[in-house]
Formats: sequence, structure tokens, C-alpha cells
Amino acid sequence: MAHPSKTKGTRYERELVTQAKRAGLTSERAPGSNGRALGHTETVDLIVAGIKMQAKRRKTLPAYLTIPKGADVTVFRADHHESMVLMPWQVFLEWLKKG
Repeated sequence: MAHPSKTKGTRYERELVTQAKRAGLTSERAPGSNGRALGHTETVDLIVAGIKMQAKRRKTLPAYLTIPKGADVTVFRADHHESMVLMPWQVFLEWLKKG
């Protein structure tokens, strides 16, 4: 039997793929959460509209990984690294659809 956290992660990946397909986007999950099965690095869990993704689900997130009321996205970066954008999943799917 799979470890409970592995089961939770797999369920989350499938949920994301289903939501993307319902939004009309191409989407597939890497079998075993191993992107090598799809011809990519092992860290790729799923591909939505050609974008390689790793999915992480946690009980809680750091406060800075939230979008405060009134904002559409949160932008953050570690020192000496690229900036990253955090946005709600449904907003991201809509953005992808607009292409």
C-alpha cells in the first residue's frame, strides 16, 4: 500500500489534470509522478497546455505564499534568484486558455 502522503499527492495531481481538461486544456499526468515517462525530467508531475509542472500539496503554506485581499497575484523571489508569480489555479487556467 502506498504511503498516505504519496496517495494525497497523486490524488491532487489527478484533480489538477481533471480541472484543466474541464477548462478545455490539454492535460496529462506523468505515470508514477515521474516525468521521465513523458520524456522530461523526473520532477515533472503533469503537463497542462504544454507547460511542465510539479504539484505540491501541503497542510499549510508560509504566509508569504498567499494572495492578500485586494491583490490578484503575489510576486516573490529569493535573493539572487528569479521572481515568481503566485496566482489562483482557476485564474491560471483562464490565462492559459487566452493563450
